Amino acid sequence: QVQLVESGGGLVQAGGSVRLSCAASGRTFGSYAMGWFRQAPGKEREFVAAVTWSGGSTAYADGVKGRFTIFRENDKNTVYLQMNSLKPEDTAVYYCAASRFRWGGVARANYEYWGQGTQVTVSS
Repeated sequence: QVQLVESGGGLVQAGGSVRLSCAASGRTFGSYAMGWFRQAPGKEREFVAAVTWSGGSTAYADGVKGRFTIFRENDKNTVYLQMNSLKPEDTAVYYCAASRFRWGGVARANYEYWGQGTQVTVSS
């Protein structure tokens, strides 16, 4: 079992930056691939970014490439999402997720554990 707790969301102006954190319980965090997803009101939950168990490889949704960075610190059982140059369309609840595979990829079905989410609101 892995429990995930996100933090770092809030209200930010367009063009600003926010860093989300996701703290994981358990001694096997380093064996899980991690991902970030988001869900805006009235929309499906969508993939944002993913990182392998080692942190060696990452992937991003097209709309966030060059603006967002996912990285992890296995010794702290934490994965982060650094979000820069934020746009109003980035407004959503952001969820972190853990996959027992070495690479979770973009599909929600590959992730077994989810956090409760943290709200990010970008004002124009």
